[in-house]
Amino acid sequence: MTKSTIAATLAMCLLAVQPCAQAADAPAKVNANLAILKQWVIGGDTRWDYLTLDSAASRLYIARASHVSVLNADTGAVLGDIPNTNGVHGTAIASEAGHGFTSNGKDNSVTMFDLKSLKALETIKVGEKPDAIIYDPGSERVFAMNGKSEDATAIDPKTGKVIGTVKLGGGPEFAASDLQGKLFINLEDKNEVVVVDSKKLTATAHWPLAPGKTPTGIAIDSKHHRLFCGCRSQAMIILDSESGHVIGNVPIGAGVDATAFDPTTELAYASNGDGTLSVIHEESPGKFAILQTVKTVKGAKTMALDGLTGHIFLGGVLPASDGKAGGFGVLVVGPKTGE
Repeated sequence: MTKSTIAATLAMCLLAVQPCAQAADAPAKVNANLAILKQWVIGGDTRWDYLTLDSAASRLYIARASHVSVLNADTGAVLGDIPNTNGVHGTAIASEAGHGFTSNGKDNSVTMFDLKSLKALETIKVGEKPDAIIYDPGSERVFAMNGKSEDATAIDPKTGKVIGTVKLGGGPEFAASDLQGKLFINLEDKNEVVVVDSKKLTATAHWPLAPGKTPTGIAIDSKHHRLFCGCRSQAMIILDSESGHVIGNVPIGAGVDATAFDPTTELAYASNGDGTLSVIHEESPGKFAILQTVKTVKGAKTMALDGLTGHIFLGGVLPASDGKAGGFGVLVVGPKTGE
């Protein structure tokens, strides 16, 4: 099958009432044996933020302060660049619309670009200091999380027109979609998750994360109704995504920024600024534990997960090695060869 066919099949598995894989209710029994597989030095400015993966197109988008670097996700080759994205934090991909979107924090704007040519098409005014940005398949809308104005701007991914704004009641960090019309957004300053109806553009609930503090990344396990919230208090707080109850609290590394969940292996990840990748598994219903801690590089706190290969891409400043110069680049983490 082509990558686009595989990606479509994976999406259908996530949406199905009876999932394509792991029919049993109990979490899968797995062993983590992850290691750094590749290191790609890109160079240039050492400021960066979110990484976003377009699995079907094998493209990795990296926010680089004033522009977005676009890499081949298989080889690390630089494919292009999206310039003039002042204070860019993240990238969202709306494949069916053929458009991508960047959140430009210093310009209070979003840039809509063509996915094939990477050419900028529109500059869209949003709220104050947009940070994270995601595409929500449930509503077929792009959402920019505006940190200073404490709201989220909904955008039509086909036209680039603003559809509306959702007041969140706090400063948003990252968001996760259940693919069916709900967004779960970390509020960093309130230590809680706000639930948003992405079709009606209303906030429907606020869930506390105590004892977790300063939440950043968030990821969802739609099958088991779990939310994984990485908190700067060095904890991964796990919530029931239906009730909002805290059902897990796992110690992780310091300086977490991003989290991810792989529905194939049923592993959750936290990328930490202290140079570690925390790998978390639900050993039995409601019992969570660290399965492995992978040593990365200091500052490698943002990541993207490829749901097709299980590879994890981390941004960081790589040291010189084997006669090769160091500099900003990408670490690729995955199962050791042959295992």
